[in-house]
Amino acid sequence: MTKKILSLLVLFVLVATASFAKPKVRIIATGGTIAGVASSSTNSAYNAGQVGIQTLINAVPQIKDLADVSGEQLCNIGSQDMNNGVWLQLANRINQLLNNEGYDGVLVTHGTDTMEETAFFLSLTVCSDKPVILVGSMRPSNAISADGPANVYNGVAAIVTPSSKGRGVQVCMNSQLFDAKYVFKSHTTSLDTFTGGENGANGYVYNGEAKYFDSPVALDEKFDISKVKELPQVGIVYGYANASPLPMQAFINAKYDGIVYAGVGDGNFYKDTFDEAVKARKKGIIIVRSSRVPTGATNLNAEVDDNANEFVASLGLNPQKARIMLMLALTQTKDWKKIQQYFLEY
Repeated sequence: MTKKILSLLVLFVLVATASFAKPKVRIIATGGTIAGVASSSTNSAYNAGQVGIQTLINAVPQIKDLADVSGEQLCNIGSQDMNNGVWLQLANRINQLLNNEGYDGVLVTHGTDTMEETAFFLSLTVCSDKPVILVGSMRPSNAISADGPANVYNGVAAIVTPSSKGRGVQVCMNSQLFDAKYVFKSHTTSLDTFTGGENGANGYVYNGEAKYFDSPVALDEKFDISKVKELPQVGIVYGYANASPLPMQAFINAKYDGIVYAGVGDGNFYKDTFDEAVKARKKGIIIVRSSRVPTGATNLNAEVDDNANEFVASLGLNPQKARIMLMLALTQTKDWKKIQQYFLEY
């Protein structure tokens, strides 16, 4: 056999092997109900973050038919304890996996309480067009009809679907796919708790494949947090009738960098809280108006004159997502006009 024929055979084998190679998917586990254990299969009380990543993978052997799957345990906490430090670690690790280690997508297992916040943070900080999908569960791992395994399977299935590329970060729960910007938890315990509100779902997973309703639209520009060691301090103040100014005063006295006001209606203030917000701006603290109302935008210069008071309107972001946007914006600037522009663009 000539060297030329041998070389061609080797090349053919390499091309054939590459053609049949499964996508490389990394699962990063952070804990949550999906890793929770109850005292019995019918007990609604449980402890989150008890099961490790390999146990989660072993519970869904079918994902091995879809991809070359491996896992790592970033942390093992209930998502009520999710924090800025874990967010920075998670975003940097995902960027490394997708951009430096050759993975085709990342699945994050996460508790449902703050899943929408983590998804939104990642959507602004993961610099890749490869799929990143968050999954969790509403029932612990040993419950009757635990939903975690199906969500893991569907999440991996969505990652390996070619049309998932370029869609940014998504949440996959109860066979539905949601954009990180719009998704939120709408019910305390129901399996179909996650919704996209007025924007609905992006698509769904059926028979091991993601089906989408529209073309992908992902952010071109992201926040580079590779050198960020600590995020700015931003708190949320809840608005209500006859609201006390004390929570706003507490954040001001603690020298927070920003405050998001979850106002009534179109992000409106109770008068005493408004006075404190004005004082905060004079001290250089950024004030973002959002709304406690679950759907609808908080509009710029509506009942509140944002330009005159140098407030920022959150537009389509709910209070918890407005907080994330403000933290990341503050890593770039303290100019309220530029920060408003971030809210308009993202």
